[in-house]
Amino acid sequence: MATQSPRSNPANSILEAAIQLNNALANLTWPNSVQCVYNPLVYAWEPYRDYVQRYAASHKRVLFVGMNPGPWGMAQTGIPFGEVSAVRDWLGISTQVCQPAQIHPKRPITGFHCTRSEVSGRRLWQLFADRFGCAASFFENHFVLNYCPLAFMADSGANLTPDKFPSAIRAPLESACDTHLAQVINTLHPQWIIGVGAFASACASRVILNFNINARVGTILHPSPASPIANKLWPTKPIQQMQEMGLW
Repeated sequence: MATQSPRSNPANSILEAAIQLNNALANLTWPNSVQCVYNPLVYAWEPYRDYVQRYAASHKRVLFVGMNPGPWGMAQTGIPFGEVSAVRDWLGISTQVCQPAQIHPKRPITGFHCTRSEVSGRRLWQLFADRFGCAASFFENHFVLNYCPLAFMADSGANLTPDKFPSAIRAPLESACDTHLAQVINTLHPQWIIGVGAFASACASRVILNFNINARVGTILHPSPASPIANKLWPTKPIQQMQEMGLW
């Protein structure tokens, strides 16, 4: 994979954008239903930095965008859709993960020692591994990002997603995340932004419109095990969708 000078290397700009996003998110308020918030771009910064430095050092043709971290994926490893075995064995990343400032007792952070499987991440990264073989081949023209880096938990420990928040609370969150996504797009110059699920593609569509970005937006089926369609049609459906868009 081609690399660039430190000054022009896109990875440096993406890491700077992540720091700016963290600063913007630090003082936001959340609905009463949210008991605990994890930001893996803070406590799992080392593996995320490794991920970006390894795989975002050049422009991409396709940027995949998810919604926000799952409790056994990015919340543990710092990597979007970060199923532990995929991150460790396919991406080759297993650096130190620290602890969030506040820990939900039902959602411990054990990093790369986590034994729970993030099914969405396992399905997505396995799709890429089956298609491209090695990670370097995939990342030559692709990159994977989450729109929002925060994981939200209810008092019960249940995962909460930002698309369900009241609009008054969602607006400042979306403003920060929209700006960050625009920065990443303008850095990597993808021709396509592919939302992994309808929420992410809607966010990408809003960003390219509001920031006057020249890119196309598409959608693939989200691999969540909570979706009967995904359980039935994964990975056949996303492969078909990528082929229909002329990308694979």
